[in-house]
Amino acid sequence: MLRDINFTVAAGEVIGVVGRRAAGKSTLFHILAGLEQATDGDIFVRGHRVQLKSPRDAHQYGIELVPQTPLLAEPLDVTQNIFLGREIGWSDQLGSPNWKKMTARAGEILAALDVPMTLLRERTRELSDEQRQVVTLARALCDTPQLLLLDDALSALSYQRQERMLALIRELSRAETSVMIISDDLKQLFAVTDRILVLYEGRLVADRRTADCTPREVVELIVGLSSREQITPIIWALENYHQAQRQTEELRREQDSLQQSLRVQDSLNRQLIERLQAQLHALDELNLALQATQRRLMTEREQERKHLARELHDAVIQDLLSFYYRLEEMESADVFSERRDDIVAVRNGLRQVVGDLRQMCSDLRPPTIDSHGLVSALSSLGHEWSEQTGVQLDMNVDPQLGRLPEAIELSIFRIVQEGLNNIRKHAMAKHAWLTVRRTPLASLQIQLTDDGRGMRDAPDLAELSARQHFGLLSISERVALLGGTMQIESAPGKGLALKIEIPSPSPSL
Repeated sequence: MLRDINFTVAAGEVIGVVGRRAAGKSTLFHILAGLEQATDGDIFVRGHRVQLKSPRDAHQYGIELVPQTPLLAEPLDVTQNIFLGREIGWSDQLGSPNWKKMTARAGEILAALDVPMTLLRERTRELSDEQRQVVTLARALCDTPQLLLLDDALSALSYQRQERMLALIRELSRAETSVMIISDDLKQLFAVTDRILVLYEGRLVADRRTADCTPREVVELIVGLSSREQITPIIWALENYHQAQRQTEELRREQDSLQQSLRVQDSLNRQLIERLQAQLHALDELNLALQATQRRLMTEREQERKHLARELHDAVIQDLLSFYYRLEEMESADVFSERRDDIVAVRNGLRQVVGDLRQMCSDLRPPTIDSHGLVSALSSLGHEWSEQTGVQLDMNVDPQLGRLPEAIELSIFRIVQEGLNNIRKHAMAKHAWLTVRRTPLASLQIQLTDDGRGMRDAPDLAELSARQHFGLLSISERVALLGGTMQIESAPGKGLALKIEIPSPSPSL
């Protein structure tokens, strides 16, 4: 049930409509397209109140709906479906259908969607789901509409054809055709719309200019939540869902090609493919088990480091300090004055050992990260590294990161620590830059760049492993276990840039 729905659509305006399932999006479009009648309220077209009792009424006012599930006349071919009930005649009085003119017009629309003209001769029952949706789009566009309603109509299209359709929407907008789109692809909506309407439980809860809002704000309105911890995983899922959808589409095309090849091959090849699929499935399960084991080992290793650092600090360092102070007392009390120089030398040696042990404890488990969090730990690490190496390090670490789960904070610290060690050992750099920030789509972005000698070829992680060069390999493993991505950019004499992005929950307050 829809309540309190009030909005306007200007000529040439593109509006996105979002909301959870059963929020009322399709019902709104059905009312505007004449498929359902509102029990209350008014609809105005160009300033005049109208009644839309049927799709024919809506068509007369230039309103066209493309539903999520196409409804086509199965016995007819594509051209007949596109112009069914809207045939172009030889004169204004219609007469017999002018198929030549209709075929030419349909061909123009299909070309705009990158579809071959041969589709026009196909029977509807023989079409794929994507082709059926293309026919429905062509039907809506055969007469240039005043208002085009797309009810999640792009989801059935391939990624390339979705991009074509977005470009066509921009062309329609420039020609003053208004477009309303229902979609859960926020990237598409933010790329093409002027405004976004948010429906929640049948009510219009927001009417925002796209340029004045963010994906996070839209998702908060969609799900009716304000908790950042609840919103973050939804944001991350939305960001990655459509990328995974494109990859799935590539796999589906490969699968179609493989199935076509299998039709002309014998049963032995079929059995071989089935065996390979079973092996791939087993390898996937093994990979998941290995990842889980690696995460457990990494956690246990950090706990051992923490325990060892505490033992060194609470026992060994304290004992050495007690010896140091006793020697200091002996020196000040003028005992064994003839051995004063030896006492001073031993005391200085103890001080050096204590300093080395403290540094070792910090490397094992930086105390700052437990007490003050990731931002302070990275700041301390960067200053110490710069003083030790003489390399200038500019740091831009977002002070609003907040406290993150221990595993994520430690992993990011180790990634930066290993990256700085690589620069010290291999880069011959004079200047380095570190950036750690949260992106608008709830991921953490880490970038470490230097002006060193760089690399001639892109690094091969397998080759680095064989050469026992474990720096970048260790970083890549940590990034993979966090479910993130890593990109390495380098050129001889132009330094190296390490770009990492990982999903992350919102910080605790």
